[in-house]
Amino acid sequence: MSVTLDLSRVSTPVTPAPVTLSGMTRTALREALIAADICPPEKAKMRATQVWRWIHFYGVTDFAAMTDIGKNMRARLAAAFTVARPEIVERQVSKDGTRKWLIRTAPGIEVEAVYIPDVGRAGALCVSSQVGCTLNCTFCHTGTQKLVRNLTAAEIVAQVQVCRDDLEEWPKFGEDVTDQDERRLSNIVFMGMGEPLYNLDHVADAIEIISDGEGIALSRRRITVSTSGVVPQLEPLGTNTQAMLAISLHATNDALRDVLVPLNRKYNLEALMAGIRAYPGLSNARRVTFEYVMLKGINDSPDEARALIKLIEGIPAKINLIPFNPWPGTDYECSDWKTIERFAAIINKAGYASPIRTPRGRDILAACGQLKSESEKVRASALRKAAPTAVAAA
Repeated sequence: MSVTLDLSRVSTPVTPAPVTLSGMTRTALREALIAADICPPEKAKMRATQVWRWIHFYGVTDFAAMTDIGKNMRARLAAAFTVARPEIVERQVSKDGTRKWLIRTAPGIEVEAVYIPDVGRAGALCVSSQVGCTLNCTFCHTGTQKLVRNLTAAEIVAQVQVCRDDLEEWPKFGEDVTDQDERRLSNIVFMGMGEPLYNLDHVADAIEIISDGEGIALSRRRITVSTSGVVPQLEPLGTNTQAMLAISLHATNDALRDVLVPLNRKYNLEALMAGIRAYPGLSNARRVTFEYVMLKGINDSPDEARALIKLIEGIPAKINLIPFNPWPGTDYECSDWKTIERFAAIINKAGYASPIRTPRGRDILAACGQLKSESEKVRASALRKAAPTAVAAA
């Protein structure tokens, strides 16, 4: 007689992963402490403030370090939550001092963040908002990586934390005043992987956390969000975050922009300019930045410069001219320096600041438009190498 065991209803208990606190706003953190029975509601605001400062002011990665919280409560916090950093898969440093980290936040979820010294007041961190991208801008290396998913607020904030770890910029316990003038990380730019306005809820939460005065405390005027032009989200971005606005423009007419920035087919230049003009808080003190990548023989003529001036007429703005950063497989070339300088001179004469962005981190593919998860590159390479073997085996 044979016996067959029915295992269809047998399941192996799975212990849920601890919830990270780094991406919670103050309100969410307070509610999480109550829900986890860490403390009663009447004490939740005080406890949340304690935990908040440890995470975002002192940068601790272990509840055991939160010495003004009782041991029993620290143990309960550690059982329910985590404040650990994600894995740093790779750290690269350019010859010009630019630093790039490949960060694994979950299995198969990897993003790149780049710190650029001597940008802004002291140094800027370029953060990613998505893994991959859906926009397929033809000049952008990041756009060749398919979208995996949006990043959570915790995964966005983690990029800032990793940078401050590496710069050794967290105050020591008891140092209650951070000297802003001595900061090496002074600016945040959402110009990494992904389109931030397709992930606005998490981006807004991350900005709220990063700008909180009892934490990392970066001014919202030093936080810039760059978009390719998701017009319906411009007003919510300005209202909810008060962040500075940057527009990835790159062309002055719809025909060319449809090719360079395919999102233009959905939100054309007329709609985009109207949305920019209505951006909350736009003024001479809060100018929009237009990003314009210089592509040889494509968009770099004097006529294009004059068309750009006409397009943005009346908008408080500056124009960042970005020498194209090459990447493997691209057909585009960077405009020569004299052409870029001539373009800038025309814009300057019209009264607009038009700094030419110095390429940084090109040698480690950390420059504008070059970001792409290293693991994605490696996987693609491995598949190419494996293909002949698979054919032979068949």
